[in-house]
Amino acid sequence: MGLRLSILDQSLIGEQETAVDALKKTIQLAQKAESLGYHRFWVSEHHNSEKLAGSSPEVLISHLLAKTKTIRIGSGGVMLQHYSPYKVAENFNVLASLAPGRVDLGVGKAPGGLPLSTKALQDGRFDNHKDLWEKLVDLKKFVTDSLEPHHPFYGLRAEPVSPEPPELFLLGASVTSAKLAGELGYSFVFAQFINNNETVLEEAFEVFSRLQERKKTEPISFILALSVIVADTDEEAKQLVTNSKIFKVHLERGKTVTLGSLEQAELFGKQANENYRIEIQEASILAGSKKTIREKLQKIQNVFDLDEMIIITPIENFEDRLKSYVLLSEAMSELPISR
Repeated sequence: MGLRLSILDQSLIGEQETAVDALKKTIQLAQKAESLGYHRFWVSEHHNSEKLAGSSPEVLISHLLAKTKTIRIGSGGVMLQHYSPYKVAENFNVLASLAPGRVDLGVGKAPGGLPLSTKALQDGRFDNHKDLWEKLVDLKKFVTDSLEPHHPFYGLRAEPVSPEPPELFLLGASVTSAKLAGELGYSFVFAQFINNNETVLEEAFEVFSRLQERKKTEPISFILALSVIVADTDEEAKQLVTNSKIFKVHLERGKTVTLGSLEQAELFGKQANENYRIEIQEASILAGSKKTIREKLQKIQNVFDLDEMIIITPIENFEDRLKSYVLLSEAMSELPISR
């Protein structure tokens, strides 16, 4: 069985670089990914970040579509809690009309920033009573132009309605998210680079697979998002693993948010205005030579019977990051990358 490889890029801003530099490199990486045969190229949404340039995936996707020809381009993902499902559907229907058959709409449950940016994004909103379930239901109906007569917005269309609407994905790292995706008919991307608990991953896969069986009319799939670094040797790859910790902020009301640094975690807790604790974990990064990574990915593929993996490579130096994706493509050449 062929394995599709895709990329999630966060537009990392390197030392002594600007956001302009980072976004130019995202364009370069997307073009290289296309030439190497990667299936998708996704960009993320982060707010008020000094290290990540991608705050508006819709805008960046539009530019990337114009700079590429065949690779699918999408969001990994739009933070739906902040936005109107109708407006998100309009944005992505425009993109899907500009590049039919090439647009993915991945949505996430996380805030994509600290409480202060969340407050600013939601300033003046009057639909705070809507939970994520309702928003996901409405988003799918707007994208597929399938509102029922009893829906309060029946008769409304998210124009332009594309003949090839964007493919829908829910991003998450829990059993709850997998269940939500399966029940609503979204493909699910499990962020193993955020939650490397094997028990949670296995349960999420089982729950999604059972629900997928009940929705055979909808072509939804389970995809694993992994953090991978490839170099010429195992030792070189291990040397490229930096900042190998993640920081989980556990809020008193039961919510957990994952951050990339202790400073961000502490600031999140302070801005949340409630009691919190910070848990520090080793980041889950697969690092090694082409042979080592090929064997590891083959093993994972066989365990979960996967058709696709989305790869994020957390290397600040762009040349090393680009080389890692080239080597990964070469490493998996024995497992055909199907489009």
